[in-house]
Amino acid sequence: MARPIWSGTLSFGLLNIPVQLMSGEKRTDLSFRMLDARDKSPIRYERVNAETGEEVPWKEIVKAYEYDKGSYVVLEQEDIKSAAPESHDAVEVEAFVDATAIGPQYFEKPYVLVPAKKAEKGYVLLRETLKKTGKIGIARVVIRTREHLCAVLPQGDALMLMMMRYPQELVDVDVYNIPSGATGDYRVTAKELQMAEALIGSMESEWSPGDFKDEFRSRLQKVIEKRVKAKGGTVRKPEEEESLHADATTNVVDFMSLLQKSIDAKKRTPATATKKAPGKKAAKKAAKKAPAKKASKRKSA
Repeated sequence: MARPIWSGTLSFGLLNIPVQLMSGEKRTDLSFRMLDARDKSPIRYERVNAETGEEVPWKEIVKAYEYDKGSYVVLEQEDIKSAAPESHDAVEVEAFVDATAIGPQYFEKPYVLVPAKKAEKGYVLLRETLKKTGKIGIARVVIRTREHLCAVLPQGDALMLMMMRYPQELVDVDVYNIPSGATGDYRVTAKELQMAEALIGSMESEWSPGDFKDEFRSRLQKVIEKRVKAKGGTVRKPEEEESLHADATTNVVDFMSLLQKSIDAKKRTPATATKKAPGKKAAKKAAKKAPAKKASKRKSA
């Protein structure tokens, strides 16, 4: 049974849905070890001082940033912690955007959000609302010590969390020599376009992921199995990845009330593209003010 990579809550507005983050991909690459050709012993990677050639123990290793060629500034563990975000237990949705508004270059790695026990209602509510509106949630999540940009989107009965790339991680395609302008500038004729369209139409098919397999890996796997049978070998069970499990204790009880309070809070403080979603303290204050506002309206009426 796979272990969760991360546990916490999926939050938007004042709603919190306890979830676990499970891997959405399988590693199928065949990994190899380097051996000494003389006696077939594994070759280890050593931590060696570049000046003296001596091996360096872990306790003597520090992290440093090379700000100039050959010039480093050493960072203490406290320095790194001071820059880390505070929230480690929530996928905090900051905005909902059209699913078609984000280009494929921004998406990086898939995960599956699995609801905790008794959190199914909030999970289904968000999933079905995203399906109906055609929106996806843009959020931030901290895994281990790094903050990631991510998207929450529905797929069948599941909510997927797609890790995203920040804009500064992408290369502007304009730096390359990309052909632009009208097709006529490249002597592409109407007849050629028509023929190409007909070819694409003849190859049109329904998307069936199962039809596509890593043929190279399959053939190489057979070669490895043949080698193992011929010369023997041992197989060691790989160590399971360490899980950063944290119990999620929050649950959603009154959805209508929380949804209304979230809407009221957003009306008072309109969200912008650059403004981050309010923290938990701000959300609680907004929730307390909302009933008072309604009461004053009834009194004046």
